[in-house]
Amino acid sequence: MLIRPALVTVRVVSDRDNFYKFLKKIAIGPAIEVAFHPWVEGLENIPDTGPAILASNHLSFSDSIFLPIAVPRKITFMAKSEYFEGSGIRGKATAAFFRGAGQVPVDRTGGNAGTAAISTGVRLLGEGHLLGIYPEGTRSSDGRLYRGKTGVARMALEARVPVIPVAMINTEMVQPIGKTRPNFGVEVGIRIGEPLDFSRYYGMEDDRFVLRSLTDEIMYRIMDLSGQEYVDKYASRSKRST
Repeated sequence: MLIRPALVTVRVVSDRDNFYKFLKKIAIGPAIEVAFHPWVEGLENIPDTGPAILASNHLSFSDSIFLPIAVPRKITFMAKSEYFEGSGIRGKATAAFFRGAGQVPVDRTGGNAGTAAISTGVRLLGEGHLLGIYPEGTRSSDGRLYRGKTGVARMALEARVPVIPVAMINTEMVQPIGKTRPNFGVEVGIRIGEPLDFSRYYGMEDDRFVLRSLTDEIMYRIMDLSGQEYVDKYASRSKRST
């Protein structure tokens, strides 16, 4: 009786990994290479095994396509739970796609949304995942880099993992906000920085000043890699004020 659930779990994980590889190697990856010829710098900064956080700027929906294709290891992202709860054929197909593509549902509604995301992230890192995070919390509406939310620092300290800064280049021109069709011929790039070691702060994940300082360090490093103008306010607030 105890063996069957374990076998089912292994089978589900294997099926999702196979679908992820199918998307990357056959369904999407080759088309991306032909259409955009994306360049990548710093792949050597990503560990072959073990948990780590990839902290990236967020310019376009396509960021979550270009980055996994460029990185040899599977990247796990956390996505809105609504993507997994649709009804009908389309809803179920969407849910199946997100799960197969390495997405994990997180409930972002209510007052405990941040806590739920952090708990999920720490759990995934504890399982050895390479976790992709957008510290800004939402896409930039004007191409500038906005203030990071401290959840990324808290996850790093609680899970005791390095943070690898990532800069997506020109992806906002591939699929601007409000556009459904991509623009071809854009020179897309990805810069991956050296891992940031915060081990000297382990055990201080409840210190909000430490969390703010580490998050700012992450964002400044992303700024160096991307060349973006930095704005010291949250992207979500900037959208509401426009």
